Amino acid sequence: MLKVRVFRAIDYPEECMQYVNGHRKVLEAYGVTKVTSASVDWMYEPYAYLITVTSDDGDKVYGGCRIQLAGGSVPLPIESAINTMDTRIFDLVKRLQQQGGTGEFCGLWNSREVAGWGVGSIVLFRVVNAVLSQLPITTFMSFCAQTTFKNSSKTGYKILTEIGNQGTFYYPKEDLIATAMILEDPREQRSAHPEEREKIMHLRNNPVQTVVERGPKGEMLLDYDLRIRQARQYDNNLLLVK
Repeated sequence: MLKVRVFRAIDYPEECMQYVNGHRKVLEAYGVTKVTSASVDWMYEPYAYLITVTSDDGDKVYGGCRIQLAGGSVPLPIESAINTMDTRIFDLVKRLQQQGGTGEFCGLWNSREVAGWGVGSIVLFRVVNAVLSQLPITTFMSFCAQTTFKNSSKTGYKILTEIGNQGTFYYPKEDLIATAMILEDPREQRSAHPEEREKIMHLRNNPVQTVVERGPKGEMLLDYDLRIRQARQYDNNLLLVK
């Protein structure tokens, strides 16, 4: 059985470093050494949240992803990634933030031990969308590699055609393409495929559950607790108050 948990990053530094080290190993295995979402600056401010998939005892991290909200002193990874290619990203993020809050789905990875089980792809896309109702946003972005574009589309994300080459960029290397995408209805999830929306809303309405998930390689038992854990309280401007 694997555990899926959600927590505010700044409150759980040890779990953050487990996630960071696992992500780096996966990137290095594919020859990628410079990805903005692999930075650790987000660990020190209260607007980043981690979702991890761990062993039953919590000692080993098999995968995870990050939710980062706009508005802190650290820019969103997509801003850092593409600002030299298209400066319009700054105005776009600012506008979305002013319209009710926005953020980014980033840092998605899974270890080779669970490759093919869906843990690092469709499962975490569903989990992220389910968790978004707990956060102060009205839109949500992702910067997808070619391998995650399909699952992003299935879970409701649409191409941000107003930046880049109709939303696409050569990133993180010249032979790789990444696509800027946006989820315009994180509350209602109406843009998701009906089957995916049903699974997303079931996770949202039942954040604590144990489910047998079926991936290409077979079945896996996942223990979900999608209630965001946090150890300290912060004000609405995301500054520490006590």
